[in-house]
Amino acid sequence: MLDALMQNLGLSAFSLKGFGPLLLEGTWMTIKLAVLSLALSILLGLIGASAKLSSSALLRVPAQIYTTLIRGIPDLVLMLLIFYSLQTWLTMLTDAMEWEYIEINPFGAGVITLGFIYGAYFTETFRGAILSVPRGQVEAATAYGLKRGQRFRYVVFPQMMRYALPGIGNNWQVLLKATALVSIIGLADLVKASQDAGKSTYQLFYFLVLAALIYLLITSASNFALRWAERHYAAGSREAQR
Repeated sequence: MLDALMQNLGLSAFSLKGFGPLLLEGTWMTIKLAVLSLALSILLGLIGASAKLSSSALLRVPAQIYTTLIRGIPDLVLMLLIFYSLQTWLTMLTDAMEWEYIEINPFGAGVITLGFIYGAYFTETFRGAILSVPRGQVEAATAYGLKRGQRFRYVVFPQMMRYALPGIGNNWQVLLKATALVSIIGLADLVKASQDAGKSTYQLFYFLVLAALIYLLITSASNFALRWAERHYAAGSREAQR
């Protein structure tokens, strides 16, 4: 279908050689991997930020160790370490419980690994954003009788998002590009599909350039969504300044 469209547009020189469906599947796999990893990393980031801002050392110290270690080790090393260690631990558990052997799905492993890695970066993003919220507003909400969950939902969260969105955007784009590393553990993502197509047609450079353009298209679309979110969360502050 894609090849026929290119020929109709006079772009037969840029034919996908029948690998269009494979590239589409790889692109969809990359998007799913990135979005689910983002959701997990945001969740871990919120938990980690709360722990680092806690008055309890039992929460604060592990969170500090987590962010320090993860941000200090290359993503590729962490990905291989987490992927193979997860499989090893799972095998030890199944052997101990006398269960059948369970092999970790590359997609699930990729989501867990990327989410765990970038959860450390989101922890620092959210920690800085929470600290940027004026303390007096939190105290005022407490004086009005709002509970901790209500204070976070109605006072802290809307304001912290305004400060966190630039960092969220940066982390998202880095995470999206990091999905390319997951191909080394066997996931059929965009990079893997491009490599397979390139090796089969002896046009590896062409298909890798095409993959780069697809990544650029995804990040460009993401930028529009992030700009909309920034305008949405900044609306209240603009009204207050008038």
